[in-house]
Amino acid sequence: MQSKATTVEVYLSELPADRQAPMRKLREVILSNLPAGFEETMSYGMIGYVVPHSLYPAGYHCTPKLPLPFINLASQKNFIVVYHMGIYANPALTDWFTTEYSRIFPSKPDVGKGCLRFKKPEQIPFDLIGQLVGKMTPADWIRQYEQSFKKPK
Repeated sequence: MQSKATTVEVYLSELPADRQAPMRKLREVILSNLPAGFEETMSYGMIGYVVPHSLYPAGYHCTPKLPLPFINLASQKNFIVVYHMGIYANPALTDWFTTEYSRIFPSKPDVGKGCLRFKKPEQIPFDLIGQLVGKMTPADWIRQYEQSFKKPK
C-alpha cells in the first residue's frame, strides 16, 4: 500500500487514527537514533531514510537516480512495517535483533527479508528499534551494500 503523499507530515496525517501515534513514535525513535548523514524523505510511497547522493553519488543500483535506501517505515493493511536494508544484507544483525526481541516479548518477531512487521502496536519494541537504527552509519551501510549488492565491473 503506497501513499501518494509528498511529505512525511502529509503521509502521517493520512493514516488511520489508530496508526498515527505508533507511526509518529517510530519516526521519533528513528530520527533520535539515526547516525548523521542519512536523510529523511518520502521513498517508494513510504517514509524513507536514505544515503543521499551527496554522500553516495552512484545512488541505488536498480535506479541510480534515487538515493541509496536504508530504512523505510510504512503502515500497511495488516501491520506496521520497518524495512531495514541492513537486516536484509547482514544476517548477524538479524540474529542480534531476534535475540534481543525475544528478551522483551515471549513470541518470535515477524521478520522477513529486511522487514520487521508489527501487527499490534503495543508489541513494537521502540527502544530496540532505536538501537537497531544506530548500528550502521552511512559509511557502514555503503560498505555492506557494495559487498552484498553491487556487481563487480
